[in-house]
Amino acid sequence: MTTKVDGPGGPRNNGHEMAPLNTRARGDGTHGVTIMLSPPDRNSVGSREGAGLPDGDPDRAAWSGKMQFFLSIIGYSVGLGNIWRFPYLCQQNGGGAFLIPFMIMLILEGIPLFLIELGMGQKMRLGALGVWNTIHPWLGGIGISSCIVTLFVAIYYNVIITWCFYYFFNSFRVPLPWASCPQFNGTDLPECERSSETAYFWYRTTLDASPSIEEPEGFKWWIVLCLLLSWTVVFFIVMKGIQSSGKVVYFTSLFPYIVLTIFFIRGITLKGAGAGLMHMYTPKVEKLLEPTVWLDAATQVFYSFGLAFGSLIAFGSYNTPKNNCVRDVILVSVCNAVTAIYASVVIFAILGYKATVGVDRCIAVNKGILFKHGLIDSIHVDNAIYEEKMNSLDSMTKTNWTFEHCSLEDQLDSAAEGTGLAFIVFTQAIVQLPGAPFWAVLFFTMLLSLGLGSQIGILEGMLCTIFDIDIFKRIRKPYVTGVVCLFCFTVGLVFTTGAGEYWLKMFDSFAGTIGLVVVALMETIAVIYIYGHKKFTEDIYQMTGIRPGPYWQLTWRYIGPVIMFLILLSSVLSMVLKSPTYSAWNGELGITENKSYPDWVMAIALAMIVASVLPMPLVFLLRRFQILKVDLDIHQGSIRRNETTASTKEMIDEDDVVSPDLPPQQSLAGTRFTIGDFDIRS
Repeated sequence: MTTKVDGPGGPRNNGHEMAPLNTRARGDGTHGVTIMLSPPDRNSVGSREGAGLPDGDPDRAAWSGKMQFFLSIIGYSVGLGNIWRFPYLCQQNGGGAFLIPFMIMLILEGIPLFLIELGMGQKMRLGALGVWNTIHPWLGGIGISSCIVTLFVAIYYNVIITWCFYYFFNSFRVPLPWASCPQFNGTDLPECERSSETAYFWYRTTLDASPSIEEPEGFKWWIVLCLLLSWTVVFFIVMKGIQSSGKVVYFTSLFPYIVLTIFFIRGITLKGAGAGLMHMYTPKVEKLLEPTVWLDAATQVFYSFGLAFGSLIAFGSYNTPKNNCVRDVILVSVCNAVTAIYASVVIFAILGYKATVGVDRCIAVNKGILFKHGLIDSIHVDNAIYEEKMNSLDSMTKTNWTFEHCSLEDQLDSAAEGTGLAFIVFTQAIVQLPGAPFWAVLFFTMLLSLGLGSQIGILEGMLCTIFDIDIFKRIRKPYVTGVVCLFCFTVGLVFTTGAGEYWLKMFDSFAGTIGLVVVALMETIAVIYIYGHKKFTEDIYQMTGIRPGPYWQLTWRYIGPVIMFLILLSSVLSMVLKSPTYSAWNGELGITENKSYPDWVMAIALAMIVASVLPMPLVFLLRRFQILKVDLDIHQGSIRRNETTASTKEMIDEDDVVSPDLPPQQSLAGTRFTIGDFDIRS
């Protein structure tokens, strides 16, 4: 039986906003939609709803328990940034005072956006692609953009795990290979002597770094093997979705806290730990007047939660419909913030010890110079006598005798971030600990756990999006996962060259920044202003029994979007006004030098940004103006049967589709809609 729903010339269409999408021009100048009705499938969503079962995919995987979900989302959200980014930001942005803007941004930006993604995933029980197509087919590009950004990040994030594997294997050597400089004919190699033992091991032994990004100098076989190992491990973890990865998270989520606690106990007992903590957390309130401090806090909150990757939506979709996602969001947010602060205490307690040891060595060198010139009787004199003699010398004498400047403050200010902190500064601190190999094994096992936990979440978000496309649901999950991992490994080979770290810096600066913020902004607009904040509020109430109040409404509708717009604006302005640079290793001088990216590299960076953002306007235009004649069948994603979305409800209103042949109570689930050149099954 065929029923025609006429456009402007026939019965009314309620003036629905979706009319242009679901109509096709006829020869008489009017529009029409042909709807083919077929009997409902026994396993359709509609029949499940009638039985009180969840929305979305009836065969969708589910968490085996609450603990598995909580540990998975903790493992994803608490990542390497908590260890090597947050402590650096605290140090640079006012010490303890930085916690004020960080907590404010956590409350105004992080928690509200977190609930949007987790809540929509739980309500729809779909991945990112299905969720945004369900809200409105014109918004399908959000899911595609999210998937592309996630792909870019997954490719380079696993390289960091690769480096951790290399250091982990070398940590079993006694003594540690970065504890001393390699020698030739009994003397230290000049490159190592000019830099430091840990810097040499990182740039020359591990990376074999080239002078610039334009000189790759071939693949480094040891890094290629570690990269292959990394992707093999990741594949076996995620090949069956949460059925396989859900078991691993018990280790990847809990082990870092055990290691941090061990380091904490050891760190606070070390000489100089108090100095390191005082340096980090002494509040410099005047810093709060600088806008960049607040921007850094907002950016850190945004990236530390892993927003806009689609992973939180995927994790939420595996929950039961009545799961209290509001409680989950608050617990995970608090855990994320506490972990960052806790890790900072551990890091700076040990860096304080490293700085104190460095100052003691510096003083010992200066005492040797004073003893050589007969100003002190022994190199073992008290520091008070040493200070007195040093203060009696004029600046000219100090310069001529080549005294070193021994300052604890300077030592602590030299703390780095990112790979510099993990592979250079902290490894140097580990060398100075008794039983250094043991602490090195612990440290890099912790980094591996944190990295794998986040990588599992990143890939789960991307694979969940891929499996929302019906054609891929017919292929076994391990096969699709294997192809994705093989593709990522192949592209990732660029990071195993001598210019690998420079490429990773470029990917980190461009692939996962602007695109992510744009996706997150569009997600918020889609849920709050298109799906409707009232409907989303009602969804949260129906799922949790908690009705979001004024705090949620203000942050969702106004404050959150404004903060994200400011992050986006500052990122774009920073990119335009300041020429992007990277740190290249100069082996002759033993230092890193800032170099500008060549034009062809910037073209690649721009292409990645465009690839991340372009699907959103492209899908909108293709579907709005019916340019796309063959559309992918998004599983349960394009048109839903009943009140699940405001944007599609009126499309199947009883005034529009009337079939006297259907029994009054028959569900429309399983209906096959032929819309223009589209063939969509609900």
